[in-house]
Amino acid sequence: MGRFFTRERFGRPQVLASCLLFAFLAQCLWLVGKGAAPGTVDLAEIYRLQHGIALWSGRGTEPNVDERVAPSNLEKEDFGKKSDPSSRLTLANGGYDAHHSPLWYLIAAFPLWLRPVSLHPENIRALRWSAAVPYLILGLLLGASLWYVARRLFGNAGGYVALALYCFSPGIARSSALWFAEPEVGAAWGAFGAIFTAIAVAHTLYAPREVVLWNWRRIVLLGLSLALAVGSQFSLLVVVPAALAFMLYLAPSRRLAALAIWAVGFGIALLLLYASYFFRAGAFWQGALHASFLGISGKAYAMPQAYHQVLAQLGQSSPALVVALPVALGTYFSWRRARYFGNTAPLLVALLFLGLGLGTPHYPGLGFQFVAIPFLFVFVAGIAADLLETRHREIALASIWGLLVANATWNLWELARIG
Repeated sequence: MGRFFTRERFGRPQVLASCLLFAFLAQCLWLVGKGAAPGTVDLAEIYRLQHGIALWSGRGTEPNVDERVAPSNLEKEDFGKKSDPSSRLTLANGGYDAHHSPLWYLIAAFPLWLRPVSLHPENIRALRWSAAVPYLILGLLLGASLWYVARRLFGNAGGYVALALYCFSPGIARSSALWFAEPEVGAAWGAFGAIFTAIAVAHTLYAPREVVLWNWRRIVLLGLSLALAVGSQFSLLVVVPAALAFMLYLAPSRRLAALAIWAVGFGIALLLLYASYFFRAGAFWQGALHASFLGISGKAYAMPQAYHQVLAQLGQSSPALVVALPVALGTYFSWRRARYFGNTAPLLVALLFLGLGLGTPHYPGLGFQFVAIPFLFVFVAGIAADLLETRHREIALASIWGLLVANATWNLWELARIG
């Protein structure tokens, strides 16, 4: 135990990162508290919880019309004023969710399964807090992962910049607190973990030890990440070949080993997804048949509105990106020193997700755009760390500090204005 709590693991950088994460948690708790009032819960959220509880109790692995339309009965009690898109999509798809596996619902309803709360208007406050707990945890885990990756790639400066952008991102806080937003943070953490775990595994393939034994922890983590990503959003299946591409690129002389590790990780992910169907082969097969893995529309790429939507989504997710991203892109393309793998990998993945988001302008597209945000934070942090190592360090440092402080101040001000 003494070896675990070392200065290297728990030094000043870890303390500062923890403070930023506590600030992020405080913002999320503020949003959850403001949302725990009568008339503020979306019926889609009630449907998620109800279906998740049915799954935990063993009644929701097969389509059931009564369960699927049950949330509409709550409208009579003025439980919420929004429609229920989740139930409508399910009804139109033979009773199966085209975009999410049962894992998505199981995560949402896990706190209510541990500590049951009846779905009635008088319990709105307890329901709101119970519904938010899994995503608050996932939001903290994504922030910690982001800081760890950015720090390993770019040093302490890069880690701080990435985490500061993350912790004061309105879009991330809204999704983690379920503030009139879809719970996409689980999908984002799964995709982020899958890509960077694959990169980490590839870098260890040149170690002298036996490949499988040396990497077993990372292999399990790769499988967990893939399962969380694809289980939270079927269209994130694109993460699977993307992870393999990075592994093959980084280990050109160990590609057979990389392929074997990727296959084992993918197998673990399939097993976990199968487990989310409670090992019922029929339900698993039908869920796969009714899943929408990639519903891209070529016409969307010719629509100016699609590009405006992506830009608006980026601005709403993190206003700092409106300023930082153009500067980072200009620096990357004009400065050869900045074009190395640590900066290029997150940029390529972010562009992949943004491109897929353009082609799917409705629900899956919004999910792709959200998942791209953490990768953009890593990219911006890498460019910022590079600029801090030049002879113009003082100017770069002042600009970075100004941007981060202004972004945090604006975000806190907007939170304080919520009535």
